[in-house]
Amino acid sequence: MVNDTDMRHLRRCIELAAEALDAGDEPFGSVLVDAEGNARAEDRNRVADGDHTRHPEFALARWAAEHLTPEERAGATVYTSGEHCPMCSAAHAWVGLARIVYVASSAQLTGWLRELGVPQGPVAALPVNTVAPNVTVEGPVPELTEQIHALHVKLHTGA
Repeated sequence: MVNDTDMRHLRRCIELAAEALDAGDEPFGSVLVDAEGNARAEDRNRVADGDHTRHPEFALARWAAEHLTPEERAGATVYTSGEHCPMCSAAHAWVGLARIVYVASSAQLTGWLRELGVPQGPVAALPVNTVAPNVTVEGPVPELTEQIHALHVKLHTGA
């Protein structure tokens, strides 16, 4: 169940996604939060330079592996504007992060991009639990999804 604390962190993810878009990148943002509710790290998408592995969820998984103990990782939550892609889902599971809470699902994003005429990417959009079956996942969050949808519309149409 998504609570007020979750909503606060998800709103920050939306801010980071908007920052990414303003910087000429795809609108994705993520925040890593420890078991006590403290934001430990955050990032936004950085794929505009051509390196399509520079997703914020992947960066946060690497940050967690370098800076948190296995016990701390097991209590952490990654909040994100969009459901993890398969690469990020795998990284999340491999480093032992606990929970993912996302605003918009990969199925929603796929539908939006199809409606906008955006060609399908080179990697299948799979639900997190298809790739990482033991990760706790919550989302989408209907009261916030339109904000993410609008950012993707702006990216692909300029509107």
